[in-house]
Amino acid sequence: MVQLLPKSIDVLTPEQRHRCMSHIRSSNTRPERMVRRFLFACGMRFRKNVKALPGTPDIVLRKYRTVIFVNGCFWHGHEDCKYYHLPKSNTAFWRDKISRNRQRDARNVAQLQHQGWHVIVIWECELKPAVRVGTLDALYLKLNRYFLQQYEVVSAYNHAETTSCLLQAAEPAAGYERSKED
Repeated sequence: MVQLLPKSIDVLTPEQRHRCMSHIRSSNTRPERMVRRFLFACGMRFRKNVKALPGTPDIVLRKYRTVIFVNGCFWHGHEDCKYYHLPKSNTAFWRDKISRNRQRDARNVAQLQHQGWHVIVIWECELKPAVRVGTLDALYLKLNRYFLQQYEVVSAYNHAETTSCLLQAAEPAAGYERSKED
């Protein structure tokens, strides 16, 4: 006879659960490594886990005045994500813990923005194979936009003084019109 266990009972002992949970990394995770590998391949140089900044960002691009957090959907409570759901056991504990993580994240983002940093949050689900290329391309474009904004690079074609010079022809256009006799 097979005995069914209630859903709320953990099949691991507290010691086994502790050992499993203690081996979960907080830095140098697979999603972080993917983003770092992409940035390095694009020629962007960065620092990892800078403790001097609020929240110890995963990636810091000083040249772009940008920090990147690569968040796990479960640990940081990614709303409306299929990978985020509260465990069925010890629900109150996890709800409070994830709520505190969200509050801490919001506080760190606000402090960084107050210090003049651009903050980008990349979620673990955005690095799944089906959407990874789009996410990384959007990251690259966003970083380039921040770089151009920082140095206020203005294209010569958009500048009013230059545009008027570019539109002047060397000779009048009237001499090149076809006559009706042709």
